[in-house]
Amino acid sequence: MLTLVLVVVLAALVFEFVNGFHDTANSIATVVATKVLTPGQAVILAATMNLIGAFMGTAVAKTISSGLIDASVVDVTLQVLLCALGGGITWNLITWWLGLPSSSSHALIGGLCGAALAAAHNNWHALIWSQNVGDWTRNKGLLWKVFVPMISSPIAGFLLGVLIMVILWAIIAAMARAGGPLARLARPRWVNAFFGKAQLVSAAYMGFAHGTNDAQKTMGIIALAIFAAQASGSLDQLPSWLAFMHPDGGESDIDSWIIATCALVMAAGTAAGGWRIIKTMGHKMVKLHPIHGFAAESASATILTMAAHFGMPVSTTHSISTAIMGVGFAKNPRALKFTVIERIVWAWILTIPAAGGIAYGLLKLFGLLGWL
Repeated sequence: MLTLVLVVVLAALVFEFVNGFHDTANSIATVVATKVLTPGQAVILAATMNLIGAFMGTAVAKTISSGLIDASVVDVTLQVLLCALGGGITWNLITWWLGLPSSSSHALIGGLCGAALAAAHNNWHALIWSQNVGDWTRNKGLLWKVFVPMISSPIAGFLLGVLIMVILWAIIAAMARAGGPLARLARPRWVNAFFGKAQLVSAAYMGFAHGTNDAQKTMGIIALAIFAAQASGSLDQLPSWLAFMHPDGGESDIDSWIIATCALVMAAGTAAGGWRIIKTMGHKMVKLHPIHGFAAESASATILTMAAHFGMPVSTTHSISTAIMGVGFAKNPRALKFTVIERIVWAWILTIPAAGGIAYGLLKLFGLLGWL
């Protein structure tokens, strides 16, 4: 049984590694597309900021570990978690191969829901749909933590991208009207030079925000695996070199070794790159200049940071994609390439049911093979 625990933890770390090169590609696409940083420089910056961001709170991890699946209805076993991870990893790799920036967050959530439904024999009460606790910021369930943010965060990313661009252009226009030295600074050459430097800050902010949200999702899965193993007695006879795996607290706590391991693995995945998705995000949707990259990264990172604070596992992909769309729309509505956007939207729509279906099928296969 201990072997199964280690397999689940390893699978979770594989997902985190895949998340690193899959979703981090989204977070650094703009800074590469604007040629402010080379791909290698952008990867180093993103990996470093991912690592720092992953240590900033555990609210999202707690949502994954205790806010989506009703443990009183379905037994969240190690096999269920393994199939959930299998669904998420498989869908991530499919979309990565196709160059589609789909959501690793929703792939993991879909996998978890699909495996839980299979384990509960299609009892939909196994999923926590909505649980009010008086304060909406602490409400649990798929409605509050997944579906509301899934709709609101892309809209917010788009609108904030438009707003930031409008404000920046208004400032530049005011400088041009002022005449003198300010007017010279409003020329395209100086604007590009300034935002080329400013985008280093916004790209670092984006990497930090990605770490605060995405790294925590796998932390929640590993925490669930450790709690399940403890309940089954699998941790009773741990060898001394694995003694750190004993949970320090209850189900709402995320141990420090889980945080550190997930942060390091995501940083390593980031270093592996993800240039297929960068090409789609940074070049195919709309042509970007440093001012556009700054606006898109600032908008997306703000959405991610706020969501992490409230424990909402939102999609880095959704927020940066729609922020780029918003920036492109502000620049010129006709500049957006809607055929590429349509492919991305379909990937969003399909992610949760597709990853859930794969996980559901895997658990049923496990049952047929007698592995449950």
